[in-house]
Amino acid sequence: MDLINIFRQTVANNGYEVICCALASAFFAQVIKFILFTIKTKRINFKIFSTTGGMPSAHSAGVMGLSTMVGILQGYDSYLFAISLGFSLIIMYDAAGLRRAAGKTAACLNKMMDDFYHNDLQAMGGKLKELLGHTPLEVFVGAIFGICFAYLFHAFVLG
Repeated sequence: MDLINIFRQTVANNGYEVICCALASAFFAQVIKFILFTIKTKRINFKIFSTTGGMPSAHSAGVMGLSTMVGILQGYDSYLFAISLGFSLIIMYDAAGLRRAAGKTAACLNKMMDDFYHNDLQAMGGKLKELLGHTPLEVFVGAIFGICFAYLFHAFVLG
């Protein structure tokens, strides 16, 4: 028995296909982010896999992959789809709104502290993380990726 058939038997019709799709969608969005970063900067940085922000949004890809898979399996008129879509919209709003604003605030504070301490980063305890959120375009592309990924996951992996 090949690996795909074993996977199909393990995750089919028990809810695991939903979480597997969500995690795989977010993971592959991070892979795309890593590839785009490597092409753009011409250097390899494996920290991209554990950072937030950037194109596409892995948060959006994961939650929309989850919602789409729920829609495929339970129906787009089910209350489970409505709940998961509501959850997804909140996560995407947070990624593009609150976390992005927090990142801009961190950038401003870093600049102020840099000026105040005259470039002595150790005296101020190090820089705050600035890349926390996403632009609306990054969120949108991540969401589209998650939706497409869910359909492909369902068609090819779950068959």
